[in-house]
Amino acid sequence: MSTETGDTHTRFKRPLCYVMGALYVVAGMAHFIAPKMFERIVPPTFPRKRDLVYLSGVAEIALGLGVMIPRTRRFSAWGLIGLLVAVFPANVYMATEKIVPDAVPESLREHADLALWARLPLQAVLILWAWWYTQPSADDSK
Repeated sequence: MSTETGDTHTRFKRPLCYVMGALYVVAGMAHFIAPKMFERIVPPTFPRKRDLVYLSGVAEIALGLGVMIPRTRRFSAWGLIGLLVAVFPANVYMATEKIVPDAVPESLREHADLALWARLPLQAVLILWAWWYTQPSADDSK
């Protein structure tokens, strides 16, 4: 990797951790605002759906906040990777059962199936994004 490319990555790494953290905090809050929607995507083999929804919401909020703090960034990034792996069965279930969120307008529902399947490889992108913050950086000591 050239120095110029490395500098570009470094320049964007710090602000993007705040974007990522905010996305997880907002997503985690949604678990408490619309728990029934999240319960619908928990595979039927999992018990205590509401508890799992709240637990994953708390985890998203805590890890999203943690990734924005330099001292907890690496630990929180590993936690986000674990969380993304843990919720993957819900994403598969959502795609295979064609569970479209209630917030999707009727006019877009015919294309929702494609979006549900596209969400699965997006998990890999999110894991790679979190993994980026598991790597040591100068911010870790602050």
